[in-house]
Amino acid sequence: MRYALITGSSSGIGYEIAKLFARDKCNLILVARRKERLKQLAEELESEYNIKTIIIAKDLSMPDSAREIYDFLKQKNISIDYLVNNAGFIVYGKFSKTDWTKELQMIGVNLIAMTQLIKLFLPDMLSRNSGKILNIGSTGSFCPGPLNAVYCATKNYVLSLSEAIAEELKGSRVTITTLCPGAAKTEFAERAGIENTFVHTFGVMSASRVAKIGYKSLIKGRGTVVPGILNKVQIFSLRFIPRIIVPKIVHLMMSKIK
Repeated sequence: MRYALITGSSSGIGYEIAKLFARDKCNLILVARRKERLKQLAEELESEYNIKTIIIAKDLSMPDSAREIYDFLKQKNISIDYLVNNAGFIVYGKFSKTDWTKELQMIGVNLIAMTQLIKLFLPDMLSRNSGKILNIGSTGSFCPGPLNAVYCATKNYVLSLSEAIAEELKGSRVTITTLCPGAAKTEFAERAGIENTFVHTFGVMSASRVAKIGYKSLIKGRGTVVPGILNKVQIFSLRFIPRIIVPKIVHLMMSKIK
């Protein structure tokens, strides 16, 4: 009986990935803060795809959240075949003016919970010599990000950690994939108040399209994946742009349209 654990599964890319797993008859562990939304999603997926779901309403910014999830599943004797670290959010604005409490929570979700979940579930996967991990990075993983400086720094960490672990896993049947999307049409942008930035005015991908690319890449055991031609071109072009110029370009892209 296969199980996939998906954080941030109540909306956006996480929700779309959950549907893809359900379609392929994989049971689900759905993790997010909104319990009622998780209940609705669980009922929807169980009814349509005849799978089992377990919901865990958890705020991943809390220090013990990852351990609590792991211990809860251990008590139920549930092994995780797929771990999807999708939960994350952005704090937008100049670093000198942004709210430190919110940024600390963002570091907890984007970085600490993600790292600890891998730390906890990876040894079990290696003991079975079977398992796949999908971490959600960003095109911001590849460059500094004025107006979302801490967010991009956390996503750079996600990419660096994932690629390092991927190398360590060679020779095993356990893989780790990093999906690095650009702008996508989700609640993520709305909550951050960045819908009116230049980066969100063109080349915005649907959450379902990003999820399909990420899911397919996970199943195939691919490494780092940038979805979308425009995003690929942008990341490739960074190789030829002087480092001093890159923050200026990103600053412009993240600025709001007046």
